[in-house]
Amino acid sequence: MDIRFTNSATRKKDIFVPIDPTNVRMYLCGPTVYDRAHLGNARPVLVFDVLYRLLRHVYGADHVTYVRNFTDVDDKINATALKRKEAGAPGSLEDLVRERSDETIGWYHADMDALGALRPDHEPRATAYIAEMVAMIEDLIASGHAYAAEGHVLFSVESYAGYGALSGRSVDDMIAGARVEVAPYKKNPMDFVLWKPSTDDLPGWESPWGRGRPGWHIECSAMSHALLGESFDIHGGGNDLTFPHHENEIAQSKCAHPEGDFARVWLHNEMLQVEGKKMSKSLGNFFTVRDLLDQGIPGEVIRFVMLSTHYRKPMDWTAEKAREAETTLRKWRGLAAGARATKEVSTDVLAALKDDLNTPKAIAELHKLADKLGRSQRSEVPLGDVDQFAASAGLLGVLEDSSMMGSWIFGGAVDKVAVSLLLEGFENKLVQARVEAMQTKDFTEVDRLKAALIEAGVEVRMSKAGVELVPGAGFDAGKLEALG
Repeated sequence: MDIRFTNSATRKKDIFVPIDPTNVRMYLCGPTVYDRAHLGNARPVLVFDVLYRLLRHVYGADHVTYVRNFTDVDDKINATALKRKEAGAPGSLEDLVRERSDETIGWYHADMDALGALRPDHEPRATAYIAEMVAMIEDLIASGHAYAAEGHVLFSVESYAGYGALSGRSVDDMIAGARVEVAPYKKNPMDFVLWKPSTDDLPGWESPWGRGRPGWHIECSAMSHALLGESFDIHGGGNDLTFPHHENEIAQSKCAHPEGDFARVWLHNEMLQVEGKKMSKSLGNFFTVRDLLDQGIPGEVIRFVMLSTHYRKPMDWTAEKAREAETTLRKWRGLAAGARATKEVSTDVLAALKDDLNTPKAIAELHKLADKLGRSQRSEVPLGDVDQFAASAGLLGVLEDSSMMGSWIFGGAVDKVAVSLLLEGFENKLVQARVEAMQTKDFTEVDRLKAALIEAGVEVRMSKAGVELVPGAGFDAGKLEALG
């Protein structure tokens, strides 16, 4: 079955054909690292994480390159650094800006790790690519697509005939709809900044146009070109970035490198709501990923709720959805306990993800698999069914073995219930392993499971009547959860 994506550039669902199947390349606009990531920031991360997992499964882990940037040039970062300097913090302003960026990037990694998001292959910082940005701006000026004015450099929108194609807007309509004061140095109200001057009390870099810093849009164009080339497969982000950010990226990238395609497929996720309303501080329903984690909502639960809505539809976070997700994941982890690693996944789950990343359909197929496992008698559940169930869930980034994602089920008042479910799953596995061993005379798997359980402090009682697993004196819930 072909992979199909709804391409924002063509406005239809297209068959995905990579430029080079041995190096499938994708870029996601990352965060501006001035503070904690709010829940809405996590949605594109999780959408692209599932996409990354899907592409790695189809083309091979070594044949996919994923880039997600950090924007560490920003007025809010500067403001925090200035406040710290005024309060007597040691170091230069540049040192304090770097310190703040390092701090917030550390928070971001911790929060996204807690949601089970794989780290991209490259996470470039804008400040590390200033030279590439300056070079690209110089090329745009030389080719007549940009001009310098009063210490600024601006992209000339009129110089690119395709401007507005991604968002479906005409330049005249965009000018008519603009409600911002037009700077006197602009030749056209829609021209946008590539470089702007910095005062002595702000971070800046030397350039042919004086000491300054890059505009926001040029950052992604320079970093994607440096790491992925003039043409790459997929570019994505929230649909709030379609205009002007992505529109401007296309214009400057295609004008700087007219022989390239820039991004061939554009994927945009819809926005997030909370209990049916837009998330905003004024409504009191604004919260960060860390807020939810600190409230005791597991990262795996947050992930499951987010993926339960198709990425192209508005996602509504509710407390009820979180409760339902937790119940489902507890049941599924019990069913998948002790599953062996395999690359064999459900064709139905895979087909759902290949159809425009239909994560709700994939979850529905996982429910079917779980129901089948739950209805079966222990003696009738083949080991491979449990293994495939866990591997299929892994395409969505749930039921994984990492302590970050699975250890939550051992917390609080639910310890006994969670452990009981896990032990029940391992009993099932051990029973099946014995049945197969009696037929093949190969007891390797039985011995492996028994030794691993004993190592986790589980007392293994085997008899003709069956198998019973009991937590022993040295029982380690973390080791039990990590088995398989």
